[in-house]
Amino acid sequence: MQLMNRLEKKLPQQDFNKAIELYSKAIDINPNVAVYYGNRSFAYLKTECFGYALTDASKAIELDKSYVKGYYRRAAAHMSLGKFKLALRDYETVTTARPNDKDAKAKYMECNKIVKKIAFEKAIAVDDCKKSIADSINLENMVIEDEYLGPKLEDGKVTEQFMKDLMESYKKQGKLHRKYAYKILLDVKQLFMSQPSLVDIKIEDKNKFTVCGDIHDRGSFSVECIFTLFGFKLLYPDHFFMSRGNHESQTMNQMYGFEGEVKSKYTAQMSELFTEVYNWLPLAHCLNSRVLVMHGGLFSRDDVTLDEIRKIDRNRQPPEDGVMCELLWSDPQEQQGRAPSKRGVGVQFGPDVTEKFVQLNKLDYIIRSHEVKNEGYEKAHNGHCITVFSAPNYWYCLLLSIHTFAEKQVQNRNVK
Repeated sequence: MQLMNRLEKKLPQQDFNKAIELYSKAIDINPNVAVYYGNRSFAYLKTECFGYALTDASKAIELDKSYVKGYYRRAAAHMSLGKFKLALRDYETVTTARPNDKDAKAKYMECNKIVKKIAFEKAIAVDDCKKSIADSINLENMVIEDEYLGPKLEDGKVTEQFMKDLMESYKKQGKLHRKYAYKILLDVKQLFMSQPSLVDIKIEDKNKFTVCGDIHDRGSFSVECIFTLFGFKLLYPDHFFMSRGNHESQTMNQMYGFEGEVKSKYTAQMSELFTEVYNWLPLAHCLNSRVLVMHGGLFSRDDVTLDEIRKIDRNRQPPEDGVMCELLWSDPQEQQGRAPSKRGVGVQFGPDVTEKFVQLNKLDYIIRSHEVKNEGYEKAHNGHCITVFSAPNYWYCLLLSIHTFAEKQVQNRNVK
């Protein structure tokens, strides 16, 4: 009873890691309660351990086929892993069992829309002939209204003054004109296209280098954050660097609300253009040939070299496995060797894997992000693997983004 009281307190406080620990203890005591697995699955979803969430939800259903939340959790896990047809099947089960559940119906409709969109795109696809969204944009036809008083590009270029004006405008809840927003996206896409998948950076001994973690789709101002970052990239192309993460994908942008935010503040066309830009983000950076920086982590093979990373054709959605996938999704573990990923994508790699990789590629260590760390960073694997996660109030922003997405779904239904 004492354990259950602690469990009830943890989830409302959004202490998901502690909730996982306590539900695991409850499962050890009684492994036949579907609710324990369902609630732990929920906590795993919130910590992006999608593989574990899927396993727990399936176990809950195995124990109690009438446990509707089990299907709901499994659908959410499938959605996060990009397995939309499987998610749709579970959402159908939920909506059949609970026809008056508005949230379940909204999720079902959203998933069904994605499945149909994928099928349509596949049906009309022509090999190597898909037209770029960027090529269809005509900036000359975009009129800047007389009443627009926001920041303006000088001769179509990002300047230091423009960036100061942009940030000041954003502080006041201002909105960048769509013509300037499109111009920034088109220019930064061209810049990223000119870079290799692995960017080599030389740093003088007297200079410092700051590494940041996840950069967008948290909270309600992801659009403002990404335009600020893209603006600085254009202003300081040789001093400000950005890598692709696992969230720079269509699936994650749909799941975490970025796509909806772009459509709300600008257009669906701009959302598609963001996808094109993200496809060209470099996958990793190497500092002075000694430090490799990526979002996720290392690989399911011991023979991966920096040259192999340089040659990756990254202009695509992340694959389900392989080097590109693992750069975006993998995590370190304390145990030696490798293990299946808790996220359901990528791998978990131990100290010996890291040691072999840095020796093979003559590196001092790797820096990655991808996981929340209470102090903002963590050294692991005998100092050869450093995790940096610089986003403050992460769990609060994640909860806020989920609430905002749910509110918009309700508003959209009311409008209809």
